[in-house]
Amino acid sequence: MVIHTDQIPDSRQLAIITEQLGRAPRGIQTVSATDGNGTPLVLRMESLVDGKPFPTLFWLCSERLKIELSRIEADGVIKQLEARLREDADFLAAYHRSHRDYVERRWRHMSSTQQAEVERLGYATLLRKRGVGGISNWDQVRCLHTQYAHHLCGDNVIGQWLDAEYGVADCLP
Repeated sequence: MVIHTDQIPDSRQLAIITEQLGRAPRGIQTVSATDGNGTPLVLRMESLVDGKPFPTLFWLCSERLKIELSRIEADGVIKQLEARLREDADFLAAYHRSHRDYVERRWRHMSSTQQAEVERLGYATLLRKRGVGGISNWDQVRCLHTQYAHHLCGDNVIGQWLDAEYGVADCLP
């Protein structure tokens, strides 16, 4: 069960996140999704961390999901998905919509001050063109983890496909 929260992490969640990541977290805006037990699944990240662009807006922190998606990636699914993108114009169009959703969400979650800082530092074009997980070529798939994190918090056709084909969400409590 996925619960959308968009809340600043409390001390209990910060401790869990630190354990999940293996280090103290930096650049977290909110916990965007949790499982039914309140364990963080997805973090929404700041667009700038230490004055540099952070490549991903949604960070998958769930160990259970990371393991499941790594197993699926190891089976060569990314090549399958990229072949489908080349062959299926509707799937490609939906994937491009996923990237646009990601970019729009990134800008919407930045304050006007943050947007001004992005502009001042010269990163606006980069952050407006880079899609899910910071990818520049919207016809390729990189990292199922970033795709799935976006799926849990936005509109992502790859994540939808992963749930339909592999039942990824079924591994959650």
